[in-house]
Amino acid sequence: MKSHVWRPLYVAIGLVILILIVRSFLLPDDFGSYERGYMYGWHRLGNEQEWKDFKVKYKTREYCKNCHYDNYEKIMQTPHAIINCENCHGPAVDHPQDPPKLEINKTRQQCLRCHARLPDKGSGRAVIRSVQNAEHNPGMECVLCHNPHKPGFE
Repeated sequence: MKSHVWRPLYVAIGLVILILIVRSFLLPDDFGSYERGYMYGWHRLGNEQEWKDFKVKYKTREYCKNCHYDNYEKIMQTPHAIINCENCHGPAVDHPQDPPKLEINKTRQQCLRCHARLPDKGSGRAVIRSVQNAEHNPGMECVLCHNPHKPGFE
């Protein structure tokens, strides 16, 4: 073969070798290790305790259900049942201790995250009821007229 084929091949092989050498210096020894040997993924045995000590910010709706069963039951009968409580109420990281009550975002922008009219009809969001922000009671909070725990039943 002519050198125009071999030279790029040598360069490519050299780059692969260089990457493997640099990788061996940069990655920790326990990166990708597992009980049964090498495991693909972002796993390090050396930081398992770090993840065990990590404070979970979001608790899921099952956590909210224990104390707020009435609102939980109402919302489970509505289209909003697919939404976790913390999407609107914020993370329950230290609730109920601190803060004793979660701050509820009642701004229009909160509702428009899902209910803004989109120009693309082909997306999955097209099935969600949308509003024209500039035309539908501009400047008012949505919750003045709409109960998010009972949407569609006002």
